[in-house]
Amino acid sequence: MVRASRATKQKELIRQEVEKTTSFFSAADLHARSTLQNIGMATIYRYLAEAVKNGELHTYTCNRKSVYSKGKRSHCHFECEKTGKVIHFDIDNIDFLKNKIPGSITSFQLEVKGICDKCDK
Repeated sequence: MVRASRATKQKELIRQEVEKTTSFFSAADLHARSTLQNIGMATIYRYLAEAVKNGELHTYTCNRKSVYSKGKRSHCHFECEKTGKVIHFDIDNIDFLKNKIPGSITSFQLEVKGICDKCDK
């Protein structure tokens, strides 16, 4: 029998902060918010893991760290090899992959590395 997760004030505070978020975020981003600074990182990580498991959040790896998203099921970013700056972007379609994948695509993560325009000048 699976034990149901208890509703706590801490979880409710984390949930409220996640609801306010409109882009990708990390556990550290959440913890840095003034309303969550007294909540331990372990509690935040447990909340995020449960939310991912329940399909409420999606998780990706960005810059060797886990990032989360409420709605976007796909994650793309460009990393400048000179500065390490990461720029998130959206792509319109991935039709070029349809004939390469033996199944249907439900989400994807794309990492592109290169030299940004600013560094290339």
